[in-house]
Amino acid sequence: MAKQYKAMVLSCIDPRFQPLVQQYLKRRKLSGQYSAFTIAGAAIGVTAKKFNQWHKTFIDNLATSIKLHKIKKLIAINHQDCGAAKIAVNKKELNQTEEFKIHHMAFKSLKKRLKKNFPKLRLETLVIDLRGRIKNLKI
Repeated sequence: MAKQYKAMVLSCIDPRFQPLVQQYLKRRKLSGQYSAFTIAGAAIGVTAKKFNQWHKTFIDNLATSIKLHKIKKLIAINHQDCGAAKIAVNKKELNQTEEFKIHHMAFKSLKKRLKKNFPKLRLETLVIDLRGRIKNLKI
């Protein structure tokens, strides 16, 4: 019988944020209690048109995690100063307002896809800043 884990965590490949994400998950007592999917841009990488070829891989992986690990929630952790956000909109620099809008749009798109493909799956949307502070982006 498959063990039920608490969540799947979607996070970014950016090395600056790997320790911060791990520390945050440890504080929430989630160590060893989640499956992970790490991709450039996190929610941006699995929703932006620029990265369209990654979308199906994420959905397939999520379906497998739900089947194998019986997860009930996806925790999407995007981060500030995201290079994938810049690539997604073809800009060299973004101000905080522009970047926040990109994160928000990615989370809204992700929520819509989840509702279509996995209607019972809960979604938690977070953005981590350069100092490790987490903000919950309600969508």
